Amino acid sequence: MATKKKPDVDPYAAAESLRAALWEAGRIVLPSLSVDHVSPDLKLVELGRARADVIMKLAEALRRGGGET
Repeated sequence: MATKKKPDVDPYAAAESLRAALWEAGRIVLPSLSVDHVSPDLKLVELGRARADVIMKLAEALRRGGGET
């Protein structure tokens, strides 16, 4: 059985890309967005915690496709 190879994505680039996209989608800021330094081989991005109003804003941006209305 063949295993699907995961793309080699730099977690720092991924975190910055998400940070920029969230800002463009409505000035959404996840203060705890960072790279997980505990498991570098897994290349994890920590989304962290956010206030409920920020999460609602994120959900609204996703529903409208990320564009400002």
